[in-house]
Amino acid sequence: MRPVFRLLPLPLAIALCLPALASDDKPESWALCPVQEVIPSFSDLPASTAGSAEAASEERAGLPIGIEGDALGGTEQNLEYQGNVVLRRGDQYLNADSLKFDQEDSTYVADGNVRYEDGSMRIIAKRARGNQADDSHVIEDIQYQLVSRRGNGGADSIQMSGAIGALNDSTYSTCDPAQRAWELSARRIEVNTDEGWGVARGATIRLGRVPVVYLPWIKFPIDDQRHTGALYPSIGTSGRNGFDYRQPIYLNLAPNYDATLTPRYMSKRGFSLGGEFRYLYEGGRGELDGTWMPRDELVRDRERDIANGAPNPFDDPLRSDNRGLLRFGGYHNLNSLWQARANMVWVSDSRYLEDSSNSLYGLASASLLSTLGLFGRGRNWEASLMADAWQLADYTISEDTLPYNRLPRLSINWDQPLGRWFTAGLDAETVRFQHGQRGDGSRLDLKPYVSMPLQGAAWYVTPTLAWRYTSYQLDDDLAASLPGGDSRPSRSLPIASLDAGLFFDRDTEIKGRSFLQTLEPRLFYLNAPYREQDGLPLFDTRPFTFSWGQLFRDNRYSGPDRQTDANQLTVAMTSRLIRNSDGFERLSASVGQIFYFDDSLVVAPGETPVESGKSAWVADANYSPTDRWTIGGSYQWDPKFRREDLASVRARYLFDNDGIVNLSYRYRRNLLEQADLSFLYPINPSWSAVGRYYYSIQDSKPLEAIAGVQWDSCCLAVRALVRRYVRNREGDLNNSLQVEFVLKGLGSAGRDTERTLRRAILGYYRDDLYLVPPSNTTPDPDDNASGPDTSP
Repeated sequence: MRPVFRLLPLPLAIALCLPALASDDKPESWALCPVQEVIPSFSDLPASTAGSAEAASEERAGLPIGIEGDALGGTEQNLEYQGNVVLRRGDQYLNADSLKFDQEDSTYVADGNVRYEDGSMRIIAKRARGNQADDSHVIEDIQYQLVSRRGNGGADSIQMSGAIGALNDSTYSTCDPAQRAWELSARRIEVNTDEGWGVARGATIRLGRVPVVYLPWIKFPIDDQRHTGALYPSIGTSGRNGFDYRQPIYLNLAPNYDATLTPRYMSKRGFSLGGEFRYLYEGGRGELDGTWMPRDELVRDRERDIANGAPNPFDDPLRSDNRGLLRFGGYHNLNSLWQARANMVWVSDSRYLEDSSNSLYGLASASLLSTLGLFGRGRNWEASLMADAWQLADYTISEDTLPYNRLPRLSINWDQPLGRWFTAGLDAETVRFQHGQRGDGSRLDLKPYVSMPLQGAAWYVTPTLAWRYTSYQLDDDLAASLPGGDSRPSRSLPIASLDAGLFFDRDTEIKGRSFLQTLEPRLFYLNAPYREQDGLPLFDTRPFTFSWGQLFRDNRYSGPDRQTDANQLTVAMTSRLIRNSDGFERLSASVGQIFYFDDSLVVAPGETPVESGKSAWVADANYSPTDRWTIGGSYQWDPKFRREDLASVRARYLFDNDGIVNLSYRYRRNLLEQADLSFLYPINPSWSAVGRYYYSIQDSKPLEAIAGVQWDSCCLAVRALVRRYVRNREGDLNNSLQVEFVLKGLGSAGRDTERTLRRAILGYYRDDLYLVPPSNTTPDPDDNASGPDTSP
């Protein structure tokens, strides 16, 4: 009787062929679905420990088959089981009113209330018959429910012959049968489990009872293998692009590399073609993507306006033909210590990012950086040999403002304990700088240092002594533009610092809860003599924006072209309130200030000189009155000029059902003043409102406004957004409408609204809250911002 079970894996593959169309990056929520199951479990069978259908099949192969029934009749060649026939093997269960098996010609008939169950699915059928010799089977009047994932449906019949099979008049949905919000049906579905393909004929998707999509013929995968074919389209509309349709086409080129082509039509701009190529191998991976637009009607309209007398204040070099972007990122592991990395980007013109971005990031990027190099890391050292280059991405400025290209740059950082008391290190760098507008030059920077870290359970003291030597070789044109005109200038000086701190803590009780309160004073003394540096070029150096991190740096400049002279002391204090039961930080507050004992004589062009006296007070605090509320603020007050340099207030409240409200205010003197409100508000389990209002108080205009609603059910979700945002550097606003239908377990249609909301509402995905950078009290490197979103 063991051969009877050969028919079971094939119905499973066929029943799974409709949900195989789904491609969900984020697990769906089924919280609104009924608790009861469409087809209840038939028996208490042991669960399979296998992780996949293939593994489960192998696991069952070595298990014995048990068969029982109320009566056994027939002959030795023709076995007949009657009355509640049950077959079991591992997690498999088959039940029927009767079972007949002809051992001579290997035919069988299971009749009456045929039921089958395993760890992946449950099936109810009227009748099953077949021939084990030629592996052909027919199952009639089927209902099924998936167990390993949500889904149910039915079929009039299933016909199978070996690896080839067909479903007739089949249906699939993740909805409860009593509340069929959507359903996918097909007149006939043919599958080949060896090749992993299915072909559906006469497929229809219905919302309720209304057919919304009809596909006379479609080919799709039925397993986890990648296959070439069309993906779900994206449809939207906006004031800049008009009607916008994108149709991705996936190309499965090989097991370790693939590609996606994305033709696109925008009614106000024309056609474009996007592409992505990905590869993966044991030692690395990479991705190449790009977009090409043969002719952009948006720029053509600008050209016509300028020809008719419209102003062009920036002498914008308009380019309407052959616009695009090309980007590559990847790495290759040479060995356990060394890695080659590349991150390169190119755009056709300086307006491209603005015209193709749908967020403020495209407007904020004045230049694009491409890097290529070798990077190594050992136990006590790091090294790199790299090159980077900049491209202009802002038409309102000229290439004179671009940073220098570094072609190439060699850096070594070494830090190692010396005996019990000391640590020695070296930061070394040599660079060749190139700039077509300003002249070229080379720089060598060496900074050896020795420190003596001393610490106990409640204190630490770290004196450090360093020597910085920087020398240059400058081209004649660049040298002539500097004071002194020296083509080989240099600078060297000692730098001494002392970093010391204490940790005090005590147990305290607030409203019956036990807390640990800390008090953490910190002193940082810095001394560096003055060296005249006006004759040195400024290749990659600028003053840091004053912040908490600057209180504890040994240089207020971002690069070695300027080394501050200093005789100063930082005094800072941090206090925390930590809940003993779970380590939750209820309160943290920090305040600090620098005391300058002498005037700083080193000044970069355009920088305000640092005079003796006191710096601005820097304060930062975060308070959580409850587990749902988080309130924070940052503040800088300059006592010398009696003015605010920076003020920031932020608040967040977490609702039930993943709701959230964010409110913030940001002010920096002479730079910006902004307010930002964003929220995801659950009205009831099905309806929620989303929105953002990002407003520039300084400019008296909104930067981005979003309003929308979300409707969610067991198996269907709909999101609709209206959006108004700044789309160019002139401050013009763009309007867009985004609607997305999510058929849970199948896919979505429309614009990717989740991507927009996740960017606009911090905490739209609750897990994102744990990826937020730490507060301003934590020093962080002066890194470049991440690249812009270039999806219009």
